[in-house]
Amino acid sequence: MPVEETTMDVVNEKRGEWYVVHTYSGYENKIKVDLTKRVESMNMQDKIFQIIIPEEQEVEFKGGKKKVTTKRVFPGYVIVNMILDDESWYVVHHTPGVTGFVGSGTKPIPLQDEEIEKILRQMGLVDQKPRIIDIEIGENVRVKNGPFENFEGIVKELLPDRGKVRVSISMFGRETPVELDYEQVDKI
Repeated sequence: MPVEETTMDVVNEKRGEWYVVHTYSGYENKIKVDLTKRVESMNMQDKIFQIIIPEEQEVEFKGGKKKVTTKRVFPGYVIVNMILDDESWYVVHHTPGVTGFVGSGTKPIPLQDEEIEKILRQMGLVDQKPRIIDIEIGENVRVKNGPFENFEGIVKELLPDRGKVRVSISMFGRETPVELDYEQVDKI
């Protein structure tokens, strides 16, 4: 089985422990590729299972347009799911670009379950519970960002499956329906 992360593998399989590996900043993708090749060429698939670069999708609103970018959560670090022994340590530690494991002294310390779960949830690899929005139809809201920033309106419809809310905003003396993300509005 190739060393690659998929949502189902990350969620359903607990084969090893998660270790944080320090790398040269900006070389995380190269190290992931190189380490994956080393695992295959050195037949370490039974000890090194997954390699993840902690990233998250960031939504920005520039010039009224929604722009989604990928941002590194921990630049200079890669997370590896593995069974730690001398052989697996050697394979990871001696991959070009790897500067070492995170831990005290020479002994790597695995991440706790809560820590890795939080990172995986942040990356979207583990399903998050749907965000409960405390807004109801008919309530007044203020737009926080985007082209309608600082406008106030009345909630006309909630679209929880899409994470959106339809708001009626008064512009130029006319009521205008606008569809916004939950994150773009605040209750007044």
